[in-house]
Amino acid sequence: MAEEKGRRRHFSPEFKMEAIRRAGERQADGVPLTQIAREMGVTDHLLRSWRRQAEARNGAPAADVFPGQGRLPSEEDEVRRLKRELARAQQEIAFLKSAAAYFARESRAGGPAMQGIRP
Repeated sequence: MAEEKGRRRHFSPEFKMEAIRRAGERQADGVPLTQIAREMGVTDHLLRSWRRQAEARNGAPAADVFPGQGRLPSEEDEVRRLKRELARAQQEIAFLKSAAAYFARESRAGGPAMQGIRP
């Protein structure tokens, strides 16, 4: 028991989905969740957490319900990528606006930006 104490166990998304499914079936038969979790070798808290995650992403594939190890579900990853792309586009627009305003000022004043250009 002491050997397992410091080691973190990893469970595959498929195992988690199967554990949730079996727990649901066994609970329907009146078996307490703590007993089900003990039989599966996990804590009841962990089993409840998996169930909440699966309910929050109902209908998603197991890999998206439990992406694991810092990875995001594919939808959230896409949203993050699009937000980065939008921020970059907004920066480019702001730069182009300021450049256009600078050249517009210089062309009216006949300043250094317009030197050497003949009308």
